Amino acid sequence: MTTLTIAELASFCSSQGIPCEIDGDPSVRIGAVATLEDAREGQVSFLSNPKYLGHLAATQASAVLVRPDVQPPRPMNLIRTPDPYAAVTAAIVRLHGHRRPPQWGLSPKAHIAPTAKLGRNPNIAPNVHIDEDVQIGDNATFYPGVYIGRGCRVGDNALFFPNVVLYENCFLGDRVTIHAGSIIGEDGLGYAPVDGKWVKIPQIGNVVIGDDVEIGANCTVDRATLGSTQIGSGTKFSNLIAIGHGTRIGPDCMFVAQVGIAGSVQVGRHVTVAGQAGIVGHITIGDNATVGARAGVTNSVEPGVTVLGEPAVPINECKRQVAVVQRLPELKNAVKRMRRDLDRLMKQLEERNPEG
Repeated sequence: MTTLTIAELASFCSSQGIPCEIDGDPSVRIGAVATLEDAREGQVSFLSNPKYLGHLAATQASAVLVRPDVQPPRPMNLIRTPDPYAAVTAAIVRLHGHRRPPQWGLSPKAHIAPTAKLGRNPNIAPNVHIDEDVQIGDNATFYPGVYIGRGCRVGDNALFFPNVVLYENCFLGDRVTIHAGSIIGEDGLGYAPVDGKWVKIPQIGNVVIGDDVEIGANCTVDRATLGSTQIGSGTKFSNLIAIGHGTRIGPDCMFVAQVGIAGSVQVGRHVTVAGQAGIVGHITIGDNATVGARAGVTNSVEPGVTVLGEPAVPINECKRQVAVVQRLPELKNAVKRMRRDLDRLMKQLEERNPEG
């Protein structure tokens, strides 16, 4: 197991552009990263969110990554940094590294079509199927059950977990990771109403995915009817994401679990879409916008705006709506009291002036 002094860890983080300073004994050794609650002696933890400050008193971690202004409730070894979350990410990489897949080499139990071309150092498991006219870059790792359809292009350092499926003619860049059960390039929902029936429209487009994209488990990306469904470089998907046909997603976006986006949506750069949000088709989500959890987006969103609610509106407007809804029982009772008072006044007026 790799162990470091906290001084060595601080130096490593600083070399990654995350400045750190030691507040405590720099010679203390740590060999793992853990949460504040679970950490034990010989482990390092972190405090990024101030609401967990109370956990510092009870943690058994040998050192904790904290912001420069944090005052611990008792003497302890601290590594102070402006960005504890980035620092703990660097610590995990340094102490634990990334997942190391099994090494199959090129399994004789994989089916590789004669016209397929594999790059250097393939790591292809049994029961992988690579179809005709496929091109795979260097250092590909495909787990069992991966299917690559004819005509696909996959860049260097691809990592596909079990049962990933690429339909025909999909193009993927370098360093793309796709987790188990995800499907890229299936037919989109394209049907024409003819005489009361739904007639299938052939989906003759494809999917194009940029570099450094990671797609979670059980996601689906529809191929375009015409042209390409696009996922921009650096974009990250959680699990259970559904992308409709012809949608174009910009670079460095983040989609949380159970997001659904209909067809022909234009999503800008660095857009965040939180869990269970739904976006209707043929609208635009501007650069740096944020869609809150469970939002139902029915209109285009301006760049930099955060929306929330069903239908989604700018977050401050949504907060006002929620505040009003929470007061509805009180407002209802107030209206009932006003109605009783009005009825009483009307009755008094009628008694004083019976002729109206």
